[in-house]
Amino acid sequence: MKEREEQRLFDLDGNARERLVLWVRRRMEEYGITLEALAKSIEADAAKSHAVMYRDAYGNTWDGQGDKPDWLARAIYAGQNIDHFRC
Repeated sequence: MKEREEQRLFDLDGNARERLVLWVRRRMEEYGITLEALAKSIEADAAKSHAVMYRDAYGNTWDGQGDKPDWLARAIYAGQNIDHFRC
């Protein structure tokens, strides 16, 4: 839904993307952020995220880290084998 709102704003103002890029570039210059530093930060964030290990038919996912989510705990309690949900 948020994407629709953003798309609507872009449709109303064709220059919105260009203004946003200009704003980001100015902030990067203001704070001394290089493209290389930005790329490293994005890569580090991506490395932190864990791959999805379990998924159900409704699109719920779990990476196996932390407590079991409610949707998986309920399925196991109902007698479903956890391996059924393994990706």
